[in-house]
Amino acid sequence: MLRLGFDNDKYLHLQSKHIKERIGQFGGKLYLEFGGKLFDDYHASRVLPGFKPDSKIDMLVQLKDDAEIVIVISAGDIEKNKVRGDLGITYDADVLRLIDAFRGYGLYVGSVVLTQFNGQASVIAYEKKLEALGIKVYRHYPIEGYPANIPLIVSEEGFGRNDYIETQRSLVVLTAPGPGSGKMATCLSQLYHENKRGVKAGYAKFETFPIWNIPLRHPVNLAYEAATADLNDVNMIDPFHLEAYGETTVNYNRDVEVFPVLNAMFEQIYGVSPYKSPTDMGVNMVGNCIFNDEAVSDAARTEIVRRYYKALNDHRKGALGDDVIYKLELLMKQAGTSIEDRVVVAAANRRAEETGDPAAAIELMDGTIVTGKTSALLGASSAMLLNALKTLAGIGKEVKLIAPEIIEPIQKLKIGHLGNQNPRLHTDEVLIALSICAVTDPVADLALKQLEKLKCCEVHSTVILSSVDETVFKKLGVNLTCEPKYETKKLFHR
Repeated sequence: MLRLGFDNDKYLHLQSKHIKERIGQFGGKLYLEFGGKLFDDYHASRVLPGFKPDSKIDMLVQLKDDAEIVIVISAGDIEKNKVRGDLGITYDADVLRLIDAFRGYGLYVGSVVLTQFNGQASVIAYEKKLEALGIKVYRHYPIEGYPANIPLIVSEEGFGRNDYIETQRSLVVLTAPGPGSGKMATCLSQLYHENKRGVKAGYAKFETFPIWNIPLRHPVNLAYEAATADLNDVNMIDPFHLEAYGETTVNYNRDVEVFPVLNAMFEQIYGVSPYKSPTDMGVNMVGNCIFNDEAVSDAARTEIVRRYYKALNDHRKGALGDDVIYKLELLMKQAGTSIEDRVVVAAANRRAEETGDPAAAIELMDGTIVTGKTSALLGASSAMLLNALKTLAGIGKEVKLIAPEIIEPIQKLKIGHLGNQNPRLHTDEVLIALSICAVTDPVADLALKQLEKLKCCEVHSTVILSSVDETVFKKLGVNLTCEPKYETKKLFHR
């Protein structure tokens, strides 16, 4: 049974309240840098049971009359066709997706900023595309010696050379398709320009992780390190906050390292810095909304193990180095967990040993473990999925939800006409077949109605799954891990 440990309603109230207070602190205008995902923050929902994946955007909707969105994208990322790993789309395409998503929530998107602009032809073409769609576009340029050369940065040849972004609302939210896009530099550039125009404006960071007011080595903070292991992010005690207030708080290396430079920039722009530490810059009420520490700690430990398996898979695919694996092994030790704590791993591996073929296992919400084996008709994941639905619906194991005479024509289509070599049905094909059967078969219909109960269940496969199966499990809200090996010994895998 999923134990809740986080009060989402309290979080929405406290976070929006503190943002309003921060706006007032700076005289009525605030540039708010958003770290992490605004939409679909499933990491937060996994490590903080009760946190809703769209909590941050829901909070912004409460402030939509005062807020506008500015999306920042690096010219270098456009030129390199950088791709979001979670969505499989380029950063420039994601900007359009984000604009549509924000507008769908009734939020006003004011403009797009192209950072590190250096006359790249592909970036100019993208700029024209955005303008043709009616989107305002601004250019920000590279500054030699950034962020250390403060006299140049805070001058007409530095920030002064950037386009001034015309904004209309008191809360300006800066977000981006991914890290390294230049959100913070864009905020600071705007502060410089606003100050020149006599406009009082401030800067703050919307933070989720690490959580500043829980212990440094708390499993939730360790899970954040696990999630960013490939970025070399490290949680640490904020030395500036400790010196200024005598209070121990948690921040991370990049903010701590850059704070002296930011502080100097603030002093150059304002005459005096409004902050004494990087922790001061953040608006983060997450820690105040945890009501069951044991529940969130257990969830975070589970997440660290999942991250470890993901890293093993990426390493097997040649996309990750050994150092990330070693770091995640250390994080598991610090959190007091291991792969043995993930019960579906042992269940799936036992089933594979018994059959000599790939297998899969799922842990249902009541703790029941259901497995699936490879057969001539179904892959292990598809078999496991049907077995889980039967278990949830109280349908006997011997009952066939999908008749072989329905599966066989699908297999012939795959092999004979669509060029597939594997005749076994993927999970999406199984669900489509089950949906067809459900029209005339009440038992199949009953099984299909159990799909919602799979959300947040844990699944493990003894082989790396196809992208099709991974996508289906993601859409079902299932937490998937895989052993770092392929079903075949081929060099090319789809």
